[in-house]
Amino acid sequence: MKRLISILILSLALMHSFTVLAQQRFPKPEFENGYEQPSTTTPEPRALSLEYFDVLVLLLVLSLASYFAIKKRSRQGILWLSVFTLFYFGFYRNGCVCSVGSIQNVALTLADPNYAISLVVLLFFLLPLVFALLFGRTFCAGACPLGAIQDLIIIKPISLPVWVRKSLGLIPYLYFGLAILYAATGTDFIICRYDPFVSIFRMDGPFLMIVLGIAMLLIGMFVARPYCRFFCPYSVPLNWMSRFSKWHLSITPKECIQCKLCENSCPFEAINKPETPKEDSGSLKKFVFYLVLVPLMALVFGFAFSKAHVFLSKAHPDVYLAELLIKHPELKVNPSNLDIQTFMSSGRSLDDLVNSATIVRGKFYTGSWLLGIFMGLVIAFTILNQLMFRSREDYEPDKADCVSCGRCMDFCPIKK
Repeated sequence: MKRLISILILSLALMHSFTVLAQQRFPKPEFENGYEQPSTTTPEPRALSLEYFDVLVLLLVLSLASYFAIKKRSRQGILWLSVFTLFYFGFYRNGCVCSVGSIQNVALTLADPNYAISLVVLLFFLLPLVFALLFGRTFCAGACPLGAIQDLIIIKPISLPVWVRKSLGLIPYLYFGLAILYAATGTDFIICRYDPFVSIFRMDGPFLMIVLGIAMLLIGMFVARPYCRFFCPYSVPLNWMSRFSKWHLSITPKECIQCKLCENSCPFEAINKPETPKEDSGSLKKFVFYLVLVPLMALVFGFAFSKAHVFLSKAHPDVYLAELLIKHPELKVNPSNLDIQTFMSSGRSLDDLVNSATIVRGKFYTGSWLLGIFMGLVIAFTILNQLMFRSREDYEPDKADCVSCGRCMDFCPIKK
């Protein structure tokens, strides 16, 4: 612990020195007429050296979280590391750059050749996934400020029925798909817009989002990490990577003695209990039946989502304005609508706007098909997973859902 404290103090000292020495890349302009710039709701651009320093801090925190979870087996170390993460990446860096939101930057880069993702954002996207592939979801344990703020307020977690957990567990996949769709079409970055904790980190934001963040924290006192488990879109790729992790947090460092002390230690219900093989010919028939239905479910969901592309595309400004001006041409002279007046003064013609809206709607049609196919596959394989039986002799963390918080290790009487 002394070593951890020394590392964190050194990091803060370096951070302070960089802050003093570095220059902002975009200094505020000065106006002679007395105009004052309004305060922004997003962090200002930082010097490139400071951005790379953030990457180094992320790498350091990921390394320490993995070390505490896998090698040191220290819940206390993970806890104090998450406190540092909350204050640095949360309150000091205002939740930006965010690995969760970087999904959108990657999606837009792949869809739009005119948009180039910065190396810093790309590293924030990739590093947690690489660590998840090697060590499990240690990013969630100690490197994510969104997870840290929820983890620290857990008081008396309740157990949710399995069907509730499985049903709510589909939401992150839908959120993940919608975030990619809206980013790839250049519509919006919905993960950033509807982040429930960023307003708390920045001590500012829309009233509705502040209420949502407070409500999420209040719920999190009893339903552990509700955002991480039932909403976070970045949990989807983390879930996939962690399933194949080479090293992963284990409940016991040696052979399990079946003491059952860890059985209820996980507030996230991510511990798999021992199970013995059982023969059930009906389950095999159900598995084969649903396996045959997988491509059919993908096509059905794809078709269903494609029918929603008109509604989904209305979030794009060009589609919204084109529909508004076609249905209500008298609004062209309405000075109260700022969006319309901005368009009228831009020099673009209505035909140009309609053509742009048509192209965007076509992208949404294709994207909605892909989103529907994706959700169909997710639901189909979720059902198949419930029908598969795995023999298990010991209590083991579920690699996909375990956030490597280390609570279960404290309950194990076997010490390394």
